[in-house]
Amino acid sequence: MRLLPVLLAAMLLVLPGPAAAYGVLGHETIAAIALRNTDPRTAAQVRALLARAPLLETPTCAAATPAAASVWPDCIRNLAGRFSYTNPWHYQNVDICRPFDLKSACRDGNCVSAQIDRQVKLLQDRTVPRREKVAALAFLIHFVGDLHMPLHAGDRGDRGGNDVKAAYGIYAPEWLNLHAIWDTPLADRAVTTPPALTRAYSPAERTAFAAGTTEDWSREAWTVSRDTAYRLALGDPCGPKPTTRVRLDEASIQAAIEPQRLQVTRAGLRLARLLDEAFDPARAFTPEPRRR
Repeated sequence: MRLLPVLLAAMLLVLPGPAAAYGVLGHETIAAIALRNTDPRTAAQVRALLARAPLLETPTCAAATPAAASVWPDCIRNLAGRFSYTNPWHYQNVDICRPFDLKSACRDGNCVSAQIDRQVKLLQDRTVPRREKVAALAFLIHFVGDLHMPLHAGDRGDRGGNDVKAAYGIYAPEWLNLHAIWDTPLADRAVTTPPALTRAYSPAERTAFAAGTTEDWSREAWTVSRDTAYRLALGDPCGPKPTTRVRLDEASIQAAIEPQRLQVTRAGLRLARLLDEAFDPARAFTPEPRRR
């Protein structure tokens, strides 16, 4: 077994913390792929809007660059109760052991796919104040990453694997669980595996990867959750809940790398498409005033 890469990645998890889909490196990579593959005019507008990040009044949570904005929505969850209402926006617990049902997991728009659609509309709305547009942009960059993290999209009554104690190779602190493994060490291992994911993709690649809707992408990530994340950890993804700690050995980790890389690539190119749509002047609108 190649223990060195396992141990190096595990070092990233020395201290427990709140779940953050794809951790820092994963989110930053998705943002970098997106900015490399948007229209140059879109990229310029994204950077110009993020330069107004001080309007957010979150000095301990930076958002002035695409990389910083990609993790800002996780950072603000630690600001006492100020942003606690955003907690359900980071995931959607769609049962992997039943037919795909996004509607039930997304009541009142409190789920990640609905929030992606909402942030795009906020960016397109000419009447939304600049401060709210900065927040909408940071949320959009982050939530596209969240949606593509399989255990933010699929669940089997265990909070997306948070209740499944797990070991990453020989690394098995008491707090480590399946969700945390997919969040950070496994994502970091996938992102740093050659060839580099951050590059200019061809028009054909961008078209193929970016096609579909947030519901299509939700179903896809839910499938990866069931057929890869849970299957590698449990064997039968819908079998009995484990009563002891599960372990991802090197073979399981290797089997998860390409699915992780594919999800990060999809997220980056889909974010590029959504950014182009959000900043397209032809899609901007002014809402009709409400009638009493």
